[in-house]
Amino acid sequence: VLLAAILLQTIAVAVSFVYFNRVLSTMQETFSRSSVSCLINANLRSDVENSSEEKKGDPCWQVTQQLHHHLEKTMADRFQKEISTAMRRPADVQLPVPSTMPRGYCPRSQLSLGPDVTAKTSLKLVQNVNSRGYLGERIREWEGHRGLSFLENMELRGGELLVPRAGLYYIYGQTYFRLPSSGEAEGGEEEAQLVQYIYKKMSSYTVPILLMKSSRSACWPRGPEPGLFSLHQAGTAFLQPADRLFVTVSNVSAMEMDGRASYFGA
Repeated sequence: VLLAAILLQTIAVAVSFVYFNRVLSTMQETFSRSSVSCLINANLRSDVENSSEEKKGDPCWQVTQQLHHHLEKTMADRFQKEISTAMRRPADVQLPVPSTMPRGYCPRSQLSLGPDVTAKTSLKLVQNVNSRGYLGERIREWEGHRGLSFLENMELRGGELLVPRAGLYYIYGQTYFRLPSSGEAEGGEEEAQLVQYIYKKMSSYTVPILLMKSSRSACWPRGPEPGLFSLHQAGTAFLQPADRLFVTVSNVSAMEMDGRASYFGA
């Protein structure tokens, strides 16, 4: 009798363990499928189409929003750390010039690439703006309709391109600089550092994020003609609705105003 009771108790414990283990596995699988389904079937335009009350009550919306904010904050912190490092080491953007090089030698340009709506704008007017959060002088206004410039399903406001919807964008920009001749006199500054930055602004993050940077060291011309130098860069980045793109340069007063020489688009 005692052995039978022990055997029955052992069988009951084993059956209970198997049952609860299976129930737990089923719950985990259901939750996993639900979370993956939320990510796969997430509607990027739901923020516009649904009311705030409906969104807050949707479990899928809560999952995708938490993931979105986490990724956005992580990327923003990483870009900000890279910007701070670059500001502490400004000499890193220059190519070394050996002392054995002949007089008048100019280093080659450097390019740095970062990470269907189209737009192309030509430079119309620039203003000097000093502000915390980004490097260089900001280009405040572009021409978006004359010459080779055009806007299609994209808005240009205050020199910024406004992103209409989420997606992977190809971003490009070129700035043309005209450096005046320094004459034949000896001495003075030998090189000019030309830099172009492309930034992204997000509504959820106050500090602009550096997407791309291009720089070169240019020798000041000594003949009668001015020196012409260009900086071009392009790359892809995933952008969200209401993100804004803008361009800054190291020396906005030396910009060439021709729309075929200086442009910006995505």
